[in-house]
Parts: sequence; C-alpha cells; structure tokens
Amino acid sequence: MAKYIFVTGGVTSSLGKGIIAASLAKLLQARGFKVTIQKFDPYINVDPGTLNPYEHGECYVTEDGAETDLDLGHYERFLNIFTTQANNVTTGRIYQTVINKEREGAFLGKTVQVVPHITDEIKRRMLLLGKDGKYDIVITEIGGTVGDIESLPFIEAVRQLQWELPEEDVVVVHLTLIPYLRAAKELKTKPTQHSVKMLSETGVHPDIIVCRTEEPLSNDIKRKIALFCNVKQQAVIEAMDAPTIYEVPLAMLREKLDIICMKKLNITEYKEPELEKWKGFLDKLKYPKSKVTIGLIGKYVELQDAYKSILESFVHAGAINEVKVQVVNVHSEFITEENVAEKLDGLDGLLVAPGFGLRGIEGKIFAVRYARENGLPFFGICLGMQMAVIEFARNVLGLENAHSTEMDAKTDNAVINMMEEQKKIKMMGGTMRLGSYPCEIKDGTLAYEIYGSNQITERHRHRYEFNNQYLEQFEVNGMVASGMNPETGLVEIVEIPSHPFFIGVQYHPELKSTVESPAPLFVSFVAAVKKYNDQRTSVKNPKLQSEII
Repeated sequence: MAKYIFVTGGVTSSLGKGIIAASLAKLLQARGFKVTIQKFDPYINVDPGTLNPYEHGECYVTEDGAETDLDLGHYERFLNIFTTQANNVTTGRIYQTVINKEREGAFLGKTVQVVPHITDEIKRRMLLLGKDGKYDIVITEIGGTVGDIESLPFIEAVRQLQWELPEEDVVVVHLTLIPYLRAAKELKTKPTQHSVKMLSETGVHPDIIVCRTEEPLSNDIKRKIALFCNVKQQAVIEAMDAPTIYEVPLAMLREKLDIICMKKLNITEYKEPELEKWKGFLDKLKYPKSKVTIGLIGKYVELQDAYKSILESFVHAGAINEVKVQVVNVHSEFITEENVAEKLDGLDGLLVAPGFGLRGIEGKIFAVRYARENGLPFFGICLGMQMAVIEFARNVLGLENAHSTEMDAKTDNAVINMMEEQKKIKMMGGTMRLGSYPCEIKDGTLAYEIYGSNQITERHRHRYEFNNQYLEQFEVNGMVASGMNPETGLVEIVEIPSHPFFIGVQYHPELKSTVESPAPLFVSFVAAVKKYNDQRTSVKNPKLQSEII
C-alpha cells in the first residue's frame, strides 16, 4: 500500500500549493521513490474544459484526453511523468458519480448524504492511485482554502482517512501565509494561527506547516508558530518567494521538508537526492549568455496563468539555448492593419497562441502576415496555426473572405472547418479532439529537422481542422502540410519552406514540455529567434559582426 501526503492551504488562495506539492514530489522522486500527485478541486464544474481562462487559467490536457487543472502541468513539468484523468477530481465529478449510482439503485433506498456517501466517494478517489502498487507515495493537493464551504467535504474526507489509515501512512502539510507589514517592518503570524485553528476545528491537524513569506523567518518566529499551532519547531518550514518556481525544490531541500515527511511516514531507508540534471538546468536558467524578445499574441494576456504551459515551455527552451526569453504580451484585440508594425516592433519572434471564439481574431491574422512578410520567426499553436492558414489563403491565394466556420459559418472559403464527427454534438464539455494522437512527418521538412523522426505523438484540444479540399492549392503556392495524422489524413503541421522559420501546429506541444525533456518545437523556435536576434544585432553593430565572424 502507498503512503499519502495531503497538502492544504489557508489564509488566501494562489499561495502555491501546487508548486509546494510538486517540489516535495520532486525531492521524494530524486530519493528513489515512485511518486504521483493528484489535485482535488472544490468547484462544481465536472472539469475545467468549459471554464473561461480568466476564471481558472489554462485548461491542461493529459495524454489520455482529460481536461484538467493547470496544476497538473506543474506536476508533469517537475516529475517528467504523465498524469491521467485520475489525477484531477472535482466536486462536480464526485457528485455526478454519486448521483448516477443513486439512479442505478446502488444505495438500496438509503438517504444519500454528504456524509458518508459524498465523502466515501472522495476517499475512494483519494486512495485510487495508491491501490495497485505503482506508487510508493501519493501526494494529494486540496484546492481552495480551509474555511471555504465547498472545501469542507474534502477536508472531512482527509479527517476520516487520518482516522482509518495507520498513523505512519498519512501526513498533512498545511501551506499558509506569513504577511510582512512594511510600515511596522514586522512579520505577522496571526493569520497562520487562525488558519491552523480553523483546520483543527474540522478535526484535521497538520503535521507540517509551510509558511509562504517575503522575508526570512527567524527561529523565534518559527518557535512561536510551533507553540501556538501545536507542531514541532522543525516542522515549521520557511517558503521564501523565489525568482523562479524551479528553485523551490532546492529551497525545500534546504528546509528538509522531504526528510520531515519521511520521518512522519516512518520511512527509514532512502538515498541522497539525485538532482544534478535539475541543478544544471537551473545554472543555465540563471546565467544566460544572451537575451531574446518574443511576442505572445493572445486575447487572455491579462492573466498569465491563461498561457502557463507556453510560458514555462519558453523557460525550458531558453535554458537549453542558454538565452533569457523575455515574453512580451500583445493583446490581439488591439492589433490593426495600421498599427501592427508598431505593436510588433523590436520583437525577435512571434508566437500566436491558442484560443476560442471571434474576439481578437483579425489582430492575430495581421500579426501572422507581418511575420510572414518580414521574415520574423513565427510559431502558431492550434488557433495560431489556423490563423496562419487563413492569412495565407487571403493574402497569397487571393481568397479574400477565407475564414474558419468557427468564426464565420457562412464563409464561401472555409479553409478551417469543423470535423465531420463533431457537427452532430451539442454538448460542449469533453467533446473536442482531446489527448494524444499520432502524427506522420514528411522527410526533408522543417518539422522533420526539429523532431528527427517521422513518427511523433502530441496532445490536442480542438474541434476545427484544416480543410483538405484546399490542400493542393496551399502546397502549390508555398505552404506545405509537413505533418499529417496517419489514420484520418488531418493536417497537423503546416510550414513555409521559403521563410527562415514559419511553422504552425494543430496540437499543443507546450503540454509535453518538461525540465528534463523540453518540447522540440520550442527549443528550435527559440534557436531560430536567437539566430534572428544575432543577425539583427550584427547589422546594427558592424564591429560586433566582425567579432562574430
């Protein structure tokens, strides 16, 4: 049987429970344990698939096609392992399961209640990943904040598991905030005390308290927290703000969070952590040799979490190329034909981001045209690829009203069209082409140069596709389909061979980029951007050009 670690949060949301959980998992994995992480979200949506990115950040898609919380992206990026549908559970999914059972008569006429029926289903899901012996330790992050009404059934389920399982099989880690009052120049522990008190009132007592803070915690403060929150002083962990999330595992290593957890779990045999690759990545990340600027063209740019996986993929690819990637957000809604050159001036590369709906579409098309006509390295993902197709159809093929039927159902030239099997579906949730699909890449193309293989698999999340009725017309005029789904013939990759670097993909390569295995497309794109930057710099500075030669 696996051992279980539960991570709860107090005082405020967005403290970084996911990062703490992923960092702890990374340390335990580095010590030789088989570890996985799961996220339990208290909202009633069945999954984040229909949530606006402004509401909940990006929707992260797993290999098996589950639409999940963005924290699963952190888990995969840190652990370099795949998660599944079982790693993300919502209140909506719990209630849906229980109600379906009730309709089937599974409860034999009993009154269905939160306790025990809802909590029993929560517990079943919490223990599911640890049942088959695949993992030594299962870390469960409880979404939301202690005290939230919607979180109570999950906290109650943790209380019951603390009582039902052997004491050495369960650890509760509580993440809380120690605010720093600048006017008083003082750290305040009272919010943490209240948070732990509230958690204890539910019957759950934390074994370890991780304190998110802007300033170092003195021994006196740790002693005070330990005294009033009824934990050992060594179980009070300092979690200082870090320049990058990838430094957090090393910070937790210094604080001995993993060792304290192992002692609580009665794990006595473990090896020293193997973190050489991780430290090597951090060295490259912290000490880049040059800097490039990439424009991220999107319509949710006000919220960084909306494009979380893309931004982290740039971090991974930047480290590999030993460059600092500065991402400049450009709202596509405010790009026009008249101001596009001004908006994109000074950029070394352009990424047009995924998305849904009509808003900001024309701005993305203007941005694609600028990149194509000016030799600016271009990378389009999902909707970004579709915008590249529409732009090419309008301005190269001369199909003035070319569009996607997603935005214009009556267009005469639907170069992007809905998949046939999707046209009859009315329900929105979980109806897209989701999860991992194969792609066959043509020899001699940019895509083949990037991947070094004819056969790849990548993750998808979309309903609309390239319309193959126009394929020959595109390829004759210079935009080739370099990657196709071998089973359906759907276009997966388009590129312009005459352009220095112009590629669009229907899938989401950012979803598989990790610290140890950066996404090849991002690595190659950043390399092309660096080359463009070097050339542009050398033109401005002839002396530098001679030094490069």
